[in-house]
Amino acid sequence: MNPMTADNLKSAFGGESMAHMRYIYWGKAAVKEGYPNVGNLFDAVAYAEQVHAGNHFRELRKEVGDASVTAGAGFGLTNTSENLQGAIDGENHEVEQMYPAFISVANMQEEKGSIRSFEFALEAEKTHAELFGKAKEAVDANKDFDQSTVHVCDVCGYTLTGALEDDCPICKARTDMFTTFDTKN
Repeated sequence: MNPMTADNLKSAFGGESMAHMRYIYWGKAAVKEGYPNVGNLFDAVAYAEQVHAGNHFRELRKEVGDASVTAGAGFGLTNTSENLQGAIDGENHEVEQMYPAFISVANMQEEKGSIRSFEFALEAEKTHAELFGKAKEAVDANKDFDQSTVHVCDVCGYTLTGALEDDCPICKARTDMFTTFDTKN
C-alpha cells in the first residue's frame, strides 16, 4: 500500500475510534440529562463509527508495526446541546474535508479497498450529521429526539431511524445485516 494512503487510513482509524468513545460518553450524559433517545442515537452512531474504524483497520492488515497517528477530534463533556453541536461539527468536517481529500489521494494511488472504505464512511457520516442536527433541534426545544429506534448497517455504518424496510443504500447489505438500537427494549 502506498504510504500516503496508509497514513490517511491510520488517521481515519484514529478519528473514528475517538468518535466512537466520545459518543459513548456523550450518550451517557444525554441519558442523565433526561434525553434517552438522544443517548440511544449517540450509542448507535458510536457503533457506526466502530464499523468505520474496523473497515479502515482491515484495509491496513498488511501494515504491521507501531505508528504515531494524528487524528482530529473534539474534546469536552458539557451539556447535550453542546455535545450534539460537537458531533455535528465533527461529522461535517469528515464529510466536507477529510474523506473527500482521503478519497482523492486513494484514487490517485489506485488503492481500491481504501477508496471503498473511505466512501462507505463518507456517505454514512452524512446521515450522522443529519440525525445529530435533528436531535439538537429537539434538545434545544427542551424535548427528546422523537426517534427511539436507530438502525446501523454492520458493513458500512449507514444509519437510519424508524422502520427498516430496504437494503442499505450505500453498500447494498441486506436488512438482516443491520444492528438495531432501541430505547423501548
